[in-house]
Amino acid sequence: MWDILRPDAISVWKDPVVKERLGWYYRVMKDDMPAKFMICKKVEVDYDEESDLDDLWKIHEKASKTFDELFNAVRNGKINLERLDDVQPNLLDLKVEIAYRILESCEFCERRCGVNRLKGEVGVCLVKRTNVHSYFHHYGEEAPLVPSGTIFYGGCNFKCVFCQNHDISQEYPNDGDVVDAKRLAEIQRELRLTGARNINHVGGDPTPNVHVILESFRYLDVNVPQLWNSNMYCSVETMKLLREVIDIWLPDFKYGNDRCAERLSKVKNYWEVVTRNLKWACEWGDVIIRHLVLPNHLECCTKPVLKWISKNCPKALVNIMEQYRPLFKVLKYPEKYKDVARRPTAEEMEKAYEYARELGIVYEQVS
Repeated sequence: MWDILRPDAISVWKDPVVKERLGWYYRVMKDDMPAKFMICKKVEVDYDEESDLDDLWKIHEKASKTFDELFNAVRNGKINLERLDDVQPNLLDLKVEIAYRILESCEFCERRCGVNRLKGEVGVCLVKRTNVHSYFHHYGEEAPLVPSGTIFYGGCNFKCVFCQNHDISQEYPNDGDVVDAKRLAEIQRELRLTGARNINHVGGDPTPNVHVILESFRYLDVNVPQLWNSNMYCSVETMKLLREVIDIWLPDFKYGNDRCAERLSKVKNYWEVVTRNLKWACEWGDVIIRHLVLPNHLECCTKPVLKWISKNCPKALVNIMEQYRPLFKVLKYPEKYKDVARRPTAEEMEKAYEYARELGIVYEQVS
C-alpha cells in the first residue's frame, strides 16, 4: 500500500546521486550491510565500572579507532560481520555506561543543565523518564526514508514558539508511555519486521533519551538503520556517543544566526553548536539536512543556512521545507511574533529554491 501512496519512495533510488550520497544507509536498509550498532557489539573493550568518567572517555576514544578499522573492513567487504561473535564488554556497553554517568549531571545537550536525572531532577527538556508518545510507519518523510519507523519521544531542549508538536515537546512531555530499554528494543523490532526502512528517533527531540536509546541496542536483534532526527543542539559528549551507532542523520537547520534562534526557540549560541554538529555528522555518515523556510527570514536565516551547507556539507541532500504554519504561541500572540504569523509565500519558496540551485545544492530529489 505504501508504494501506491508514495511511489517516489521507490523511484528515488533510481537517482544515482541519491544512491551515492546515501550509499551506506541504502545498503543497511537492504540488509546488505549491518547497522553500526551491530558492529559496536563486536568491538571488545576493557574497562572497570569503578573508573572515573575521564578514564572511560579515554577508553572510548581508543575503541572508536578500533571501530573505524572494523567498519571500513566490513564496508569494503573484507570482513563478514556474521562470522564474528559478539563480545562483552563491548563498545556499546561502554557507551551505555558513559551515558548513565552523564545522566547524574545531565549534559546531553548544550544547555548543560547539570541536573541529576537519576534522582528525578528535571532540566529544561522537562524529561523525567523516557516517554514514547507514539510509534508507527511514517509515510510523510523524505522519499528515501519511507516507510520510516518513527518513534516520537516526549520533551525537548528547544522552546520553539511555532512548534507543531508542542503538546509532546513542551506542554505534556511526560504523558506518553514510559519505556525501558527492553521495551524500546521491542518497538524497534516490531517496526522493522513490519516493513520499516529505518528507525527514526524524533520528538520533541530524542537527545534527552540518549541513555535509553543506546541501551536499547543491547537488546535489538534485527538489522535496521538508525536515524537521528534532531535539532542538533547535542553536546560534544552526546555526538561522540552517537558517532558509531547512527547510520543516517536527519538534522534540522533552522536559523542563520543566534538572534533568531534565541527569540523563536529560546536557545543561546545556536549557530556555533549546530554547525559544529552538522559538520561532524557530514563527516561521519549519510545526511539529509532539513531547512524549514520561515516567512520574512530569507535573508537572515535561509540564505546563510544554504550557503553554509554548500561550503561545509556539499555531499548532503537538503530538504527545503514549506511546511511552516503559525502554530502554538505564534497563533496565540500574533502581534508579538508578527514576522512569522503567516505561512511562507510561493515567491519566498521559489527564492529559496533558486538560491539553492545557484549554490549547487541537491534538494529536489528528496523534497
